[in-house]
Formats: sequence, structure tokens, C-alpha cells
Amino acid sequence: MLDRKYILENAALVKENCMWRGVSADVDRFVTLEALRKEKQTQTDELNRQSNEVSKSIGKAGSPEEKQRFVEQGRRIREETANIKSELESISDELDLIHRSIPNMTHPAAPIGADDRSNTVVSYGKTPVSVYSFTPKDHVELAEKLGLIDFDSGARVAGAGFYFLKNEAVLLEIALQKYAVDTLIQAGFTPMATPDLARNDVLQGTGYIPRGNETQIYSVENSDLSLVATAEITLGGILAGQTVDQEELPMRLCGISHCFRTEAGAAGRASRGLYRVHQFTKIEMFAFTRPDQSDAMHEEMLGLECKIFDGLGIPYRIVDTATGDLGGPAYRKYDLEAWMPGRGDYGEVTSTSNCTDYQARRLNARYRVKGEKGTRLLHTLNGTAIAVSRALVAILELYQQEDGSIAVPEVLRPWVGKDLIRR
Repeated sequence: MLDRKYILENAALVKENCMWRGVSADVDRFVTLEALRKEKQTQTDELNRQSNEVSKSIGKAGSPEEKQRFVEQGRRIREETANIKSELESISDELDLIHRSIPNMTHPAAPIGADDRSNTVVSYGKTPVSVYSFTPKDHVELAEKLGLIDFDSGARVAGAGFYFLKNEAVLLEIALQKYAVDTLIQAGFTPMATPDLARNDVLQGTGYIPRGNETQIYSVENSDLSLVATAEITLGGILAGQTVDQEELPMRLCGISHCFRTEAGAAGRASRGLYRVHQFTKIEMFAFTRPDQSDAMHEEMLGLECKIFDGLGIPYRIVDTATGDLGGPAYRKYDLEAWMPGRGDYGEVTSTSNCTDYQARRLNARYRVKGEKGTRLLHTLNGTAIAVSRALVAILELYQQEDGSIAVPEVLRPWVGKDLIRR
């Protein structure tokens, strides 16, 4: 979340930022409540002072009558204090709700717009878009003919939006994970297989809504646990309430996890097949940095995403995400959108965000500088190395052959064990 003092001193800027991002946080109410909170806190402090004086006076009372007067005065003060504390608690709760709803500030260079139609294309990858001598099929038709994905059984077992990978699709998933993890290890990232569940306070700390009408999260009934939508959640939670030495920074982590999303409201041909599903495997980049390191780390993560997809021979474009399409914690976000012939359009395959100190403040994740009193808030960044389901969409559609077979990207062949997937 944003620094409370920053909101109060820059209320107009914060309101403008909320407008750009399409968030209805009541900043004016926040400012009013904060002034009221201070007033009530001052009253509470004064009543506590009076209560201490009365307590001392009871012991010094010269007569039973005088003592009784002080006792009655103390009772009235305690009642008044209890009432004000109740009001203060209610004010603080409302303040916290508004505070958590206010998004991060936005990078000055981010395009302003209500949704992804305002996203700006920054550049394109090394691989050009292919021109086919035949009409390309989409990945669903290709996978069904080659026996790679079983959507019907997935729906019978777990419901719509679930699936079974079969045969070479399983080998492709394993190959994509190995390829991404090896690339990140070479770049200095520590590989970590993370839990698929996290406590709800960790989800909230990273900016996810574990419950409520707007949630995309699967919650576990009668517990404070939820299935994670991304390893960003579990990796961010590693330093929740922790302080590290600045010499340990930047801390680069590579998370391997399943991801679970309700994808409420998602529908249409663009979401067909594997593109928008309830469960998938993802290799996630996450970093803790000093504030002066985060911009460079953001570019590093973007560069690694490009390296991975250039290596796969997948055409893509880099998109600078518009204000209205940014998630609450993100200061700036880049997406890689791969060309998908079955859609006849680009589709998002990765994203990378600089969240500055927004998540760290919620998680209370800090670092210390040697010889300096106190601690400072970390910056956090995240980026998708490979979301397997969407990478499979791109590979199956881009590498299809006229006879219905699919060529295996060269970098994946050592793990798949073949060059071509045939019926």
C-alpha cells in the first residue's frame, strides 16, 4: 500500500492516479477520517492522563466521601474512554479498508487509458510472424487430432476449464519448465518449488483479494488458506515480517508452482482451450531489491522473458501496460504478447511488474543498512518466465505443419526426445 503520510500530503495526485487506473477509492474520505482519527486519539490520550491523575488522587483522598468522588470520576472517565476507543476502532477499520483499496502510484511514462486498448507497443521480438501456405488451425483442433489434450475428461473430473495433458504435451510441459528454469539459474536466480497454498494475509499482502465477489482466488473453506494464483504470492510471503541485510540484495528467486484462478466472467473464442484455464503450471521470477535497484531489475526481467521466447522462436510484441489495465500493486508493467495463428491475433503470454514498496509495506518486508539505525522498505518485482498453458497454445499453433503434425522447437528437443509430433 502507499505510505499514509504520502497520501495525506499528495491527496490530489493520489485521486488523479485512482481516476487514471479506474479505481473508486475514496481519497477524500480517507483524509477526513485520518483527521478524525487523530482527534479521537488525542482525546483518548487526554482521558488516559486524567485517569492516571484520578487514580493517584484516590490513594491521597482525605475522607471516604472524597475517595468516593474520585472513584465515580474515574468510572465516568473509563466509560468515556471506552466509547471513544470504540469510535476510534471503527474509524481505523474504515481507514484501513480505503487504504488497502488505493492502488500504487504509476510510472510517469506508462500510457494513460481505461483498458488494454490503450496499451502501447514498445517493440517486437526477433522472430517474424510466419505466412502459411495453408489455413492454420487453432491449438484445440490440433491437440484433439494428435491426442495431446483431453478437455472432455478434464470437465468430467473437475469441471469446465480443467484438462488433461497427454503424450507429447506432457513432455512439452516438462521441457518448457526445464528450459525456463535453466535459463533463470544461469541468470543468478535461486530455483524454488513453492507451496500451492498460502495464508490469506499473505495474499492480501501481495495485493490479491482472497474472498469476496471480485476475487479470482479459490479459497479453502473453514481455513485461512487459499490456492495461489501465482508463485508471486508465495515468494513475496517469504520475507513477510522479515528484515534482511542490504548485502543480500538484490535477491532473485525462481518459483515453480501450479496456479489456480477462477477466471470469473471469462468467455469467448479468445479464451478457448488452454488460453484461459483454472489451473496451469508457471515458472515465476521474483526479486527483492533496494529502491535504487528496482528499475534495472525490471528491465532485466523483461530481457529474460524476451530471451526465453526468442529462444523458442515465437513471434511476440512488448506492450507497455496502460493505467486502467494495471493491477493494484504495479507501478509499471510490461506484457509479452505472442502471435497465435489460431486466433489471428496476439495473446498475452508473460508480464513483468515493478511493484516498488507497495507490497513490501503490506508485508512489512524490510532491509537494514550496516551502521544505520532503523530499517527500510524493500522493493518487489515479479515476472512470468513461462506460463505453460499459454506457451503451449503458441507452440502448437505456430509450429503446425500442413499435414497436421507439429514441429518441436529446437531448444526443447533434448527433453521432448523428438523433432516432430505426428498423429
